[in-house]
Amino acid sequence: MYDKFGDIRPYRDRTRLKRSLKTVVGGGHIRSEKDTLGEIEVPDDAYYGPQTVRAINNFRVSRQKLPPSFIRAQAAIKLASARANLEAGKLEPKIAKAIISAVLEVRKGKFEEQFVLDVFQSGAGTSQNMNANEVIANRALEMMGYERGRYDIIHPNDHVNMSQSSNDTTHTAIHIAAVEMMNAELMPALVDMLMVFSEKAAEFMDIVKPGRTHLQDAVPVTLGQEFSGYARMLELGIKRLEISVEGLCELNMGGTAVGTGLNIPENFSNIAIREVRALTGQDFVLAGNPFEATQAAEAILGASSSLRSIAVSLIKIANDLRLLSSGPRTGIGEINLPTVQPGSSIMPGKVNPVMAEMLNMTCFQIIGNDSAIMMATQGGQFELNVFTPLLAYDLLNSIEILTGATTSFTERCLRGITVNRDRCEELSKQSLALVTILATKIGYEEAANIAHIAHVGGKTIIETVKEMRIMDEKDAEELLDPLKMTGVKQ
Repeated sequence: MYDKFGDIRPYRDRTRLKRSLKTVVGGGHIRSEKDTLGEIEVPDDAYYGPQTVRAINNFRVSRQKLPPSFIRAQAAIKLASARANLEAGKLEPKIAKAIISAVLEVRKGKFEEQFVLDVFQSGAGTSQNMNANEVIANRALEMMGYERGRYDIIHPNDHVNMSQSSNDTTHTAIHIAAVEMMNAELMPALVDMLMVFSEKAAEFMDIVKPGRTHLQDAVPVTLGQEFSGYARMLELGIKRLEISVEGLCELNMGGTAVGTGLNIPENFSNIAIREVRALTGQDFVLAGNPFEATQAAEAILGASSSLRSIAVSLIKIANDLRLLSSGPRTGIGEINLPTVQPGSSIMPGKVNPVMAEMLNMTCFQIIGNDSAIMMATQGGQFELNVFTPLLAYDLLNSIEILTGATTSFTERCLRGITVNRDRCEELSKQSLALVTILATKIGYEEAANIAHIAHVGGKTIIETVKEMRIMDEKDAEELLDPLKMTGVKQ
């Protein structure tokens, strides 16, 4: 199998490969393979190869792996590259056909268990890229009737990775995966949430309640006006996210190691982009500057920042809903959140705002992910940002959990929110801030005195005004109508 210098000899037939297999503990088998560092043993049932095994041994950190969306994106790059290399005459048709067939299986999720590497791995995702190259090479070999490991026929680097570098493919895979997830999953979830907030705003528009600033009574608003603010916050967040997706649509196809495009055939990048667009259905374009695309990660940071912005808005909204529904007997109690599960293991009958709590925790994690992405983005040096595995994991994790959280919250909480109308009306009449409307009639200081008298006496503003005979009862009732103060009632 090896010559006297320890260099690998190509397998000439299946018999020689079979003789290289060894029985290991538990009855399994291993095969001997070799990379540029020498010989290493690979599980015989594995589609990955020697470089993946070395990375498995080196990076035993978290047991967290890059998600299937990233693997699918890697597959898209490998397919597009194979077709571009085939069209350029660099890749033999039978090898290209086998690679493309193997890639399509990977794209469908067939070999997810073969992508085994820890997120915290070699910089620039070199190990992750080789994991993909080896899996695709070995599956392509099977399709051609060869045993796994016959790299003299199809080589992970020379064929599957042709015209590519980890330095351009890992960046590109992040962009592809993020755009696919955002457009297919996250955007629809956010738009659905926006629509429900808008529906609730219309439904609740005539329900007057006290406004609150500094957690103290303020002039009246309607619950619908409050919810319209939530809807607008989310709408603006979606617009910012859409802008960030445009940045992610720039792909570094063909930049190779540092952006110069070394070792790619003529027109490779244009063909590869065409193939990625056809495969994904997304409007990807070539990066405007491959040097920027290799050394920076600003589009990834921008997308994460947009997700963080939405997370911050949702935290505010979730906190408001928890407070507005607090009680049911001793809190604000203006709204009711759906009862979805028991709330306490010791207090019978207790129900908690669990969906809002879940939304909060999800958004906290997204903010944490964004901080890590910011650190990884600024950590790039010279011609390459090497922290792409972390960028990939945190960005795609943020997209995934925000999608799940908003979908669950919309369906299990937001749609089912109801109002305690009597409670809202009661609290709106009790608010001392109703006196604000009097300031234009009797002056600020006199209005403040009326508020003080009402508070000390435990009476409403309208009761106090009537008792003090500041104006006749009809005028007082008309002027101090809480709903009229909101502008909803004319």
